[in-house]
Amino acid sequence: MNSLYDELRVALHSVWIRRWLVLAVAWGICILGWLAIASIPNRYDSRARLLVDVNEILPGEAQLGGGRAQIDQIRETLTSARNMEKVAATTGLLPAGANERDKANVVAMLQKNIKVVPQQDNIFEITSSVAVGSLSDADNAKLASGVLDSLITVFRDDQLRGGRMNAREGLKFLDAQIADREKALREVEARRAAFEAQNIGLVAGGAGSPAQRVDAARAELNQIDSQLVAAQAQLAAANGQLASTPPTIPGVVGVGGGVARQQLAGAQNELSAMRSRGLTDAHPDVIALKSQIASLKAQADREGSGGGGGMQNPAYASLAAMRAERQATVSALTARKSQLTSDIARITAQQIQNPGIAAEYDRINGEYAAFKAQYDKLLAQREQVRLRGEVQTETDAIRIELLDPPSKPTSPAAPNRPLFLTLVLLAGLGGGVGAAFGLSQVRTSYATAARLERASGLPVIGSITEVVTAERQLDRRKKLVWLAGGGGALVGLYALLLVVEFIQRGMVA
Repeated sequence: MNSLYDELRVALHSVWIRRWLVLAVAWGICILGWLAIASIPNRYDSRARLLVDVNEILPGEAQLGGGRAQIDQIRETLTSARNMEKVAATTGLLPAGANERDKANVVAMLQKNIKVVPQQDNIFEITSSVAVGSLSDADNAKLASGVLDSLITVFRDDQLRGGRMNAREGLKFLDAQIADREKALREVEARRAAFEAQNIGLVAGGAGSPAQRVDAARAELNQIDSQLVAAQAQLAAANGQLASTPPTIPGVVGVGGGVARQQLAGAQNELSAMRSRGLTDAHPDVIALKSQIASLKAQADREGSGGGGGMQNPAYASLAAMRAERQATVSALTARKSQLTSDIARITAQQIQNPGIAAEYDRINGEYAAFKAQYDKLLAQREQVRLRGEVQTETDAIRIELLDPPSKPTSPAAPNRPLFLTLVLLAGLGGGVGAAFGLSQVRTSYATAARLERASGLPVIGSITEVVTAERQLDRRKKLVWLAGGGGALVGLYALLLVVEFIQRGMVA
């Protein structure tokens, strides 16, 4: 412990005897450091918060560049080079007649010092930092908020004017695309009509290509099969009920004509009406009605030849009418099934005999369907663009609201001069002490007899104490006063610089 204490005393003594070197180095470092800090211009920051809301009046607007996509576009273009150039010209950073190099430098400086930070989906915090060395602190503080004011104004004007401009340009582009698709669609229609005229027996008979017609016929045939099974089951149930029901009620005298004859007369009248409308005997409704008439004739004959003087059974007549209706349904479904089967067989045979024609017709139809889908989509898009343009003309499609106006900075954001001044002072003192200690290590001297004994390996008999006279004592006191004055002047200069810094800040406020 005593050895450590002795080493500390020796180190302090080596620094103390070189105290003028400490003071000189401290003054040199502090002067250079404080001059460097003084050359750094103060930076002033201004902040504002902006709400950018998109009026999604029309549904599906995000598909055409609105909604979230439009907000992302606003975020990217807020600090575009074009906007920065307008801001520089408005705030006076870019004088009139500046060359392209000066413009590029000012735009790059603004883009570097303007930060856009999204706080939410449509709320942005904008920060501008200004530190122009040729301007005073008050001018830099004023310019920081002026840059944000100009940027927000330019942004509003561009959005309002750009929305209507984009709508007009979008309509022009869509009109050109629609005209191209319409021309192509007419060409395909003409080719399809010419192809159908040349191969009328192979491609006629329905809408769509042969493969599409076969698919549609098979789908309908599957439905017909299920309906026919159900109709046949219902007919079998009606036949069973009719077989167990007597046609007349014994012991009751009938009045008037038979029910079957009345129904027969009505069915014959309906058949005459169908033929007068031009329906042929091959029509499914005519076939069903003929089957019903044959059934009614058999019932009428039984009514005429039946004995016993009984009355016609109403339940039997109702069941007979139901059975006739279900027979007609079964007949119509059977006829439709036969027709569909025949159509499928015919189209399939045509495809087998002429595969090239069928493939070419399918290709033309596919081309037509593709152009038609594109044409319809473009028409829908054009209508939405037109409506959005009208909305932007009548209302503001983009609402820009200033939540927090640009702040007026009253103190510099950087550099932190009081901290830097203090750090330079400490660095100067530390540098002086370090220089004195380093010099003592280079120049070999022995402050105590023990150090000399350890270094030489020889015993030290004794040491002579310095005798300080009165004159020498007075000289040392004078030098000590000068040393204290030099150190006090350094600290006083540091305090003066701090006072000047705070006065300048108060002048900006």
